[in-house]
Amino acid sequence: MSVSQDIAATWRRPRAVFRRLLAMGQREDRALAILLGACALIFVSQLPRLQREHALAGFERAALDQKASDKVLSFGAEMGITFFVWLLVWPLLFYGIGTLTHLIAKLFRGRGTTYTARLALFWALLASTPAWLFYGLVEGFIGPGPGQQLAGIIVLGSFFLFWSVCLREAETNPDGAAR
Repeated sequence: MSVSQDIAATWRRPRAVFRRLLAMGQREDRALAILLGACALIFVSQLPRLQREHALAGFERAALDQKASDKVLSFGAEMGITFFVWLLVWPLLFYGIGTLTHLIAKLFRGRGTTYTARLALFWALLASTPAWLFYGLVEGFIGPGPGQQLAGIIVLGSFFLFWSVCLREAETNPDGAAR
């Protein structure tokens, strides 16, 4: 299946999709591609919010009759910083978090590997990106309020649900064989 079909299928059957990923074998390049794809889509989800903040800051500067250069970053600079954070900093942190979750699972007799635990985290991130994109649109077009909070709950709920299901599968059935 294609990645987009696997993402859609994860929203219906996360355990089966992740089992199929595990059955493909251990390939660190695949795990890294999944992580970077997730981080890139999450970066894209941040763009509506950045544009909204930049536009509102411009209106405030105009209302206060201040110069455009008053300690306000340009949209391009904000985009660059967000890109750096999501595609260079967060991937390193996610590698550490994935490894740490495996070490914690080992305390509870987990049978997986650091690779399977990291893959569970990375796949949960990628599978939850539709919710991230929805959250970004709500944040950019509607702004703060109950809609944004509901969209945030959907993002966190989907991510933690997928991660818990995938991590359990990674630590109890690390070879991906059907039970």
